Amino acid sequence: GRYKKLVKMVAFSKIVIAGGGIIGNSVSYYLAKLNIATTVIDPIGIAPAASGKAGGFLARDWSDGSPIGPLQQRSFDLHAQQAEDLGAENIDYRRLVCMAVGCDERAAAVAKPSGKKLEGVEWADINVLGKNMMGGTDTIAQVHPKKLCERMWQYSQEKAGSKLIIGKVVEAILDGDGSIRGVKLEDGTTVECDALVIACGPWTDATKSWFPSEIGRTIPHMMGVKYHSILIQSPRVLNEAVFFSGHGDPEVYPRPDGDAYITGFPDPAVVVTESPGKEEVRPEVVSRLVDATKKVSSLLGPIPPHTEQACYLPTTNDGIPVIGEIPGVKGAFVGSGHGCWGILNGPATGEAMAELLTEGETKHVDLKLLGVDSPY
Repeated sequence: GRYKKLVKMVAFSKIVIAGGGIIGNSVSYYLAKLNIATTVIDPIGIAPAASGKAGGFLARDWSDGSPIGPLQQRSFDLHAQQAEDLGAENIDYRRLVCMAVGCDERAAAVAKPSGKKLEGVEWADINVLGKNMMGGTDTIAQVHPKKLCERMWQYSQEKAGSKLIIGKVVEAILDGDGSIRGVKLEDGTTVECDALVIACGPWTDATKSWFPSEIGRTIPHMMGVKYHSILIQSPRVLNEAVFFSGHGDPEVYPRPDGDAYITGFPDPAVVVTESPGKEEVRPEVVSRLVDATKKVSSLLGPIPPHTEQACYLPTTNDGIPVIGEIPGVKGAFVGSGHGCWGILNGPATGEAMAELLTEGETKHVDLKLLGVDSPY
């Protein structure tokens, strides 16, 4: 009864989180809500890679009917709660609408407004053939991923006394019975812990070597899909996210600070060898994004981007994220492989992991289909 639950609550007293992105920060945040401190270890710091460069587009129901549907619905609602707790203005959270817009590529050479804006489309105005509403303010929102991570981390520090160590984990130190008792860093130092949460995004594959081979091989294969993005400062704040059909199918997410975040043209999935924060930005892909913008909008097209960047989205072989305990070792957990929905599903992943660490089970999302040993 009550005594058993109390024992569970103190099962892990020293928790290390490897990775300072949206997943690691979300785990730390929801543990901090329970007054539990964590130590986050990252080679660069908070939101060093995709979590600092992602678009932050949120859709509540776009994965309904899939294994991540319940996770996504829960996480969309948690984003709204976080906006209340952290201040929507501090993380650029807002509701907005999303449109699918088809463009006539054959007329692209003309690349000038039709003279009559398509009704119901806010700013896409060049050779537009048609539109389709993909979601309204009840199911579509956005957040600034880097600002969200920074605010969550600030909360974790102030509420629970969580700490950040700049470093790279190279080994999980195990007791004779296979329990986590610490991690070894690249500089030779060790950090004592009885629970380790791996939240290394597309670099999760490298964590297999932290463990004996029979344990490491149970961690699912993780790759990264490289996306480039550009940021353009719009003359006015726009309120409509657009997924284009044509010109390479770019996606544009306008932000409340006036920036328009534009992405597209993903690379094939690969095992990531580039270091976090040092991802190469290829000029030819940036040029394609700039060219596509010129072909769809007379408002944004003439404005040169003020930011050009690239990041890797973590993905598994089947596209289903992995969230749960690593078999064969007590106190080791993994949360990764969220693909293009990493920012969206970060909060529910963090909440579920916090529940696993403190209660031994999840209350809001069933992880059976998402665990290391799931059928997917």
